[in-house]
Amino acid sequence: MQSVAAWDPTTYLRFAGERARPFAELLSRVGADAPRVVVDLGCGDGSVTATLAQRWPGARVTGIDSSPSMLAAAAAHAVPGRLDFTTGDLRNWHPTEPVDVLVSNAALHWVPGHGQLMARWAGELAPGGWLAVQVPGNQAAPTHALLAELVAGPRWAGRLAPGDDTVLDRAAVLDPTGYLEVLTAAGLAPDAWETTYLHVLTGEDPVLRWVSGTVLRPVLARLSPADGEELTAEYAAALRVAYPVRPDGTTVLPFRRVFAVGHRPG
Repeated sequence: MQSVAAWDPTTYLRFAGERARPFAELLSRVGADAPRVVVDLGCGDGSVTATLAQRWPGARVTGIDSSPSMLAAAAAHAVPGRLDFTTGDLRNWHPTEPVDVLVSNAALHWVPGHGQLMARWAGELAPGGWLAVQVPGNQAAPTHALLAELVAGPRWAGRLAPGDDTVLDRAAVLDPTGYLEVLTAAGLAPDAWETTYLHVLTGEDPVLRWVSGTVLRPVLARLSPADGEELTAEYAAALRVAYPVRPDGTTVLPFRRVFAVGHRPG
């Protein structure tokens, strides 16, 4: 995960179960038997990276992230010589040796033009290697569209410090066909698909709590505390309309994710 703002592992992990499920489903399509080198780019707090070491006990697994707070949390999962975590930016990362399994989960949507990055990674795989990525694809959903409207509107545009709103851009994530073309052009056997999960949430303003650990963070980082509270209140009111509470007290959040897995012949 990229350090677009000061990531808070506690906030991000409020919905750890929901966030871990796509990772498991991504890895279910990776057919590596006994990889030697496994890398997780944008590893976050390391909890799902640890499952890679459990699946392939003979591999040397490395998690890489640019957020000091996330890496501090990931250190609890480290196993010297088998599972390590290190600082790095996935945009300019290069392996020191060919990689057998390269994974990036819920990180690439922060990186403009990441199709080119995936193509480079494909070239750094060992023969028979696997590249597996998953990206949230909700730029057209109210969670992102409402926030993008606020950020661009006259009420807030002049009050926001300069920043990167790539993650709110509807072109930030390709559709499955786009990723299939990227993998094919890179010489990999492709597998691409999308899934929309229906997360049943509870509590007060649950959708706001969900996005407060992700897409809202870099926006609030560009505002004063008082302005941040004001924007959050306005955004929360819009989210309540877009995601109403059901008669049973729950709120349903449809969440689209796009998956792409490529296998290098070997």
